[in-house]
Amino acid sequence: MTADILLSRTGDIATVTLSHPDKLNALNAAMWRRLHEVMAQVSADDSLRCVILRGAGEAFAAGGDLEEFRTARATVDLALAYHEAVGAALDAIADCPHPTVASILGPCVGGGLEIACACDLRIAGEGAKFGAPIMKLGFSMYPGELSGLLRLAGPAVAKEILLEGRLLTAAEAYAKGLLTRVVADAEVFAEAQATAARIASGAPLVARWHKQWIARLQEDRPLSEEEKRASFAFLDSADYAEGLAAFLEKRKPAFTGC
Repeated sequence: MTADILLSRTGDIATVTLSHPDKLNALNAAMWRRLHEVMAQVSADDSLRCVILRGAGEAFAAGGDLEEFRTARATVDLALAYHEAVGAALDAIADCPHPTVASILGPCVGGGLEIACACDLRIAGEGAKFGAPIMKLGFSMYPGELSGLLRLAGPAVAKEILLEGRLLTAAEAYAKGLLTRVVADAEVFAEAQATAARIASGAPLVARWHKQWIARLQEDRPLSEEEKRASFAFLDSADYAEGLAAFLEKRKPAFTGC
């Protein structure tokens, strides 16, 4: 079957599907480039409120397509271009203004793990497996890809994953802080959809601001006075007025993203 990145939409929630079922959704170079394009497309759509990323079938993604590595990474220049494209796709996920939810079944390995780490939330099935056993293949993770795993897992867990090359169970990954929650395999996508629906029920500007401030507060520098004042931008939003009015009137708010 043709390898591709598929995009669908239900209401204000988009679903991005990694589709290469003949190879457990392993991503080739064209898929990484397409993933970057799709994430740029959904990021620019202000009518969306959440994005779910999943794999086709019973797998999230089993890493990169190793069959093309001998040609696609034959020289340093080729390898750099290849992995810069991977890094750009991961950055497009991490920088998406809308909240992102990874719906994880089966193998979530190598590039698949990198994609999951770039998402805001990760919902996994009990049978999912996590890791990056590339030490057994003789190559290291590109720094531009390692940064997402390092931010999420911290240096101790990142070293465990990369130095041992062992695949973690979903329970282990959850205990190490890699996952948001673990559910039965049959319930994974339904739980991801329910999670996305809860996110979408809130004020979309607030979700974007929370993502922005969480990223900013991870930087090792204090907030400026201008930034502190900017954190109250919600005071001028219609959604803030609607949220307060709905609370006082004991009704469900109707947020518009304005």
